[in-house]
Amino acid sequence: MLSPAGGTPQAPTRVLVIDDEPQIVRALVINLKARKYEVDAAHDGATALRLAAARHPDVVVLDLGLPDMDGVEVIKGLRGWTRVPILVLSARHSSDEKVEALDAGADDYVTKPFGMDELLARLRAAVRRAEPGGGGEDEVLVETDEFTVDLAAKKVNRAGRDVRLTPTEWHLLEVLVRNTGRLVSQKQLLQEVWGPSYGTETNYLRVYMAQLRRKLEADPSHPRHFVTEPGMGYRFER
Repeated sequence: MLSPAGGTPQAPTRVLVIDDEPQIVRALVINLKARKYEVDAAHDGATALRLAAARHPDVVVLDLGLPDMDGVEVIKGLRGWTRVPILVLSARHSSDEKVEALDAGADDYVTKPFGMDELLARLRAAVRRAEPGGGGEDEVLVETDEFTVDLAAKKVNRAGRDVRLTPTEWHLLEVLVRNTGRLVSQKQLLQEVWGPSYGTETNYLRVYMAQLRRKLEADPSHPRHFVTEPGMGYRFER
């Protein structure tokens, strides 16, 4: 694979798959290798942490239900030294457990059973966000079909006209846009927008998300860009 400049070969993306179900690991390895990813696999948390330190993956796909430790402990272990994107894959449906994984540092969450196409799309998005200039922190102009967000100028334009946002609306929008495609937990949003002493006032989020949708969505009652993940948080999609 060549770089965009057409010269230097780019190293393939390395994925670390952590799951104790052999059939899921096999399916992921086959599908990822078919798309030219390099893949390492671990069946327990201790092996996963050793492999991560030795192989330095570009993205981690992690099941929470491991035989030797909870997947959240693996997330915390990784976050002690790396910001590698972590995509959680789990049969747990409780929103509390999902939120715990997100608050520990996971980047996204896919519930089993999952569609391989959806998982691969989420994985590509996580890798893209982690690349220099690939989105998020380094991107200053974010465009959708309906509106444009200029992070540097702190402006939003819709249909050729500036949209007036309150400081709180802007701050909420900015956090979501800088995490495009990523599920941001309610607790993280509250603490980043309102401050570290907040974390449970989810009614604030509902009110301000409704205001953002009313100002920016083509159909606020069926939002396309400001997506609610019930019980967990919100995701900004272009």
